[in-house]
Amino acid sequence: MMGLDDWSSCAEPRVLRARAAMLARIRAFFSEREVLEVETPLLSQAGATDPALASLCCHEACGGSAPDGRATLYLQTSPEFPMKRLLAGGVGSIYQICKVFRAGERGRLHHPEFTMLEWYRPGWTYQALMNELAELVRVVLERPALPVASMGYRDLFTDHLGVDPWTSTVADLRARAAELGIADAERLDLDHDAWLDLLLSVGLEPRLGCDTMTFVIDYPPSQAALARVQTRGEIAVAERFELYLDGIELANGFQELTDAAEQQARFIRDRERRQRRGLAAIPPDQRLLAALSAGLPAASGVAVGLDRLLMIGLGAQRIDEVLAFPIERA
Repeated sequence: MMGLDDWSSCAEPRVLRARAAMLARIRAFFSEREVLEVETPLLSQAGATDPALASLCCHEACGGSAPDGRATLYLQTSPEFPMKRLLAGGVGSIYQICKVFRAGERGRLHHPEFTMLEWYRPGWTYQALMNELAELVRVVLERPALPVASMGYRDLFTDHLGVDPWTSTVADLRARAAELGIADAERLDLDHDAWLDLLLSVGLEPRLGCDTMTFVIDYPPSQAALARVQTRGEIAVAERFELYLDGIELANGFQELTDAAEQQARFIRDRERRQRRGLAAIPPDQRLLAALSAGLPAASGVAVGLDRLLMIGLGAQRIDEVLAFPIERA
């Protein structure tokens, strides 16, 4: 092939060395704590049912049940499901560094293929895992004095935007978005959680984590994903957290849901939401449900975007700066 002048890497050699050093520090961190590194498949017969995630898929002639004998396989958006199956098998504390894939994600902080660190701690609370995550970030960034703060999701919205995520209506959220100057707010057709996500990303995220690791905790139950839901006073909350640093979301963690019946109900709700949005149907992971039925131990888990963490460590402004070959050059 002739005429291609974009054959070279976007990442400078110093960036490639920094990535290698980051991975070495992570592996040393978990080795010292006797957390086992595991590897699970990138391809699965089940995909991510969450309407907020778009799976990449491929078709393989592997004797599937389809009329043409070609099975649809999904590239993982996270290694969560197979890692939970390992937990149910009694393997103990585990971590994984792997590639994950999400369709339709491209921008300053987004890329359809990126590197994720995910780990699970059986018997731990999500508060304990937040502490370990903070320790890891300090080690990776070589900033041992980096401070930590936390605030509730509800307090974040009420204090800074004047809306209550638990009681506000879609009309309330649309009006607040318009006040913030979000383009086409009056014409956007979003459900309640999508409005909350938009307000968070535009109105709140840029101010989170200024020289401080900031944990946002206890999300609305409708945003539980795979987290446990508990009642706190007059409201129910999802025991979920996200970590922000320098206005960038770095991690998403849960007190893990262990109830197979509740997980099945959430898969059904995801399917209904996908139908309402006109999205493709995605087969839920029946083997995950079987693992939950067999007995997933109480555990907490977290996923960390390593490309973003590397960006912060190097002061990079775009994810392309820390990738050897972004998708346009792949």
